[in-house]
Amino acid sequence: MTSLRSRIVREWCWQRFWSGYGYKRHALAGVNYQTMDPPGGTFFRADGKLTGVIGEIPAMLMMLAKFPKPSAADMAAGITEILNECAKQGVTSLREAGTGSLVGVSELALLHQMNGAKRLPVRVSTAQFAIMAGKTPVEVAQTWKDAGVTPFSGDEMVRADAWKVVADGSNQGRSGYFSQPYLGEDNGGHADWTPEGLRGALKAGLDDGWQIMVHTNGDAAVEMALEAMEEILPGYGANDLRHRFEHVSFTRDDHLARLAKANISPSFLMNHVYYWGAAFRDTILGPERAQLLDRVASAYKAGLRPSLHSDYNVSKVHPLQSARTAVLRQLQADGSVLNAAECATPAQALAAITTNAAWQIHADDRGSLEVGKRADYAVVDSNPWTSDPASWDKIVVNETYIDGTLAFQA
Repeated sequence: MTSLRSRIVREWCWQRFWSGYGYKRHALAGVNYQTMDPPGGTFFRADGKLTGVIGEIPAMLMMLAKFPKPSAADMAAGITEILNECAKQGVTSLREAGTGSLVGVSELALLHQMNGAKRLPVRVSTAQFAIMAGKTPVEVAQTWKDAGVTPFSGDEMVRADAWKVVADGSNQGRSGYFSQPYLGEDNGGHADWTPEGLRGALKAGLDDGWQIMVHTNGDAAVEMALEAMEEILPGYGANDLRHRFEHVSFTRDDHLARLAKANISPSFLMNHVYYWGAAFRDTILGPERAQLLDRVASAYKAGLRPSLHSDYNVSKVHPLQSARTAVLRQLQADGSVLNAAECATPAQALAAITTNAAWQIHADDRGSLEVGKRADYAVVDSNPWTSDPASWDKIVVNETYIDGTLAFQA
């Protein structure tokens, strides 16, 4: 079990349309030099002319709205390929964190249709995207309701669980929102919303009873989203929705303490330490701020229940590699350790890809092998609970089972 966020239906579109685009693509999408940037998005310009570079989802959706949509067959083929790869890595459940962002509510219907025809090899928990081209979050929420998609609707294989809001961009792309400038620049990125707009987007999900899932990368984005949730959550009373912040890449001590107080758990894109840690240290943020990346040990100390995810295809689907990184915090670039004080224990890292991840997606009947829980498990060639964490990424999955039925076999 893992809380992997697989961009099941979106990558097909990125691969097909975004390579080699430029002015011609802008023109086909109805975007010209006079087109205003949508809130939270950017059409980059140089000397007043479009460069062909697009920043953030609102701008991407304006382009995608005019492009041909992938067929159901194309989407089903992509979904099948990705889920089979997940099962090959021992994944039994995942969180798909952008449902509806490509072709709208039919994405969820397609998942149900596919599972009805042949059971999926991995259980899918969906996070309904709060943005659709030309609609406000309130209108998007109504669209999901009109389609019969309500909190925890679905079945044991495909279930709608959350409401997804993106607060900022990518740290390595220098669009994550920071309180201090990036190295070599005079700005620290930007938020995708005004504070009022973010509150409105969050309330649209909370009003319907959704678990809230907020993408936060830079420390200023964490602060902005946390302030919004601290202000509005008390108005919704006590519940067990298990709201979560996704990535929570750069956090201060007070952020983690306040997340715990607000009952919001973090999910860390753990392999950013491995793949990007040296770049954050040397060229993007500097050595001091890089120390604050993916603070798993501090999250546990604050009383939180963190999980780890891949943000596929940002990093590959490999839960045990993510757990290895959480323990070792070694950098791919030079083998050095990024902030040894944040190294998780092996038990903490394994909990983050099993029991904690299951708890975050309301899968209390999964995540561990116990009497009364579902028989979702992987058979591997070495026991991670007794082996050296440095070797976890070399562990081979021989079989994966869902409800005791074979879903993958090497």
